[in-house]
Amino acid sequence: MKRAVYPGSFDPMTYGHLDIIRRAADIFDELTVSVLNNKEKTPLFSVSERVKILEEATKDMPNVRIDSFSGLLINYARENNMHVIVRGLRAITDFEYELQIAQTNRILSCEQVDTMFLTTSLEYAYLSSSSVKEIASFGGDISRCVPEFVARKTYGKYGVSKPDIPPHAAEGLKG
Repeated sequence: MKRAVYPGSFDPMTYGHLDIIRRAADIFDELTVSVLNNKEKTPLFSVSERVKILEEATKDMPNVRIDSFSGLLINYARENNMHVIVRGLRAITDFEYELQIAQTNRILSCEQVDTMFLTTSLEYAYLSSSSVKEIASFGGDISRCVPEFVARKTYGKYGVSKPDIPPHAAEGLKG
């Protein structure tokens, strides 16, 4: 069985993340999307909230499971018998950073874990969780960035009323 892990903060999960999840799920027998519990950051959503959001967003993908971890990704992968790490790339700057991490993980795993890069679909290349949070915090329209239920939760965290969204903006990711 080909098993992979797609790790990240997913704070919040975006259509770009969902794009990578769907495509990786088509490649692997089992894909674990795992939320990093990074004690160095102050996330908008708790780990359990992010796990629940991902579970809801991927409920139609039978070979995707959602989990969380803390510590070194390479240890988590080894403990769960996963030999491939999936990472999404939006731009060349992502590649430089991700390549360094991939090489480090390969060394730490004694060459037992590889990293596979998937380039983000062009329609989502501009997306980042940080920009979604900033837009939402000012009451901007994030309907093209995240599923509607994620938008509601994100606006709620900022105490912002959901803006009037033009009908064409709420199309979302086609599965």
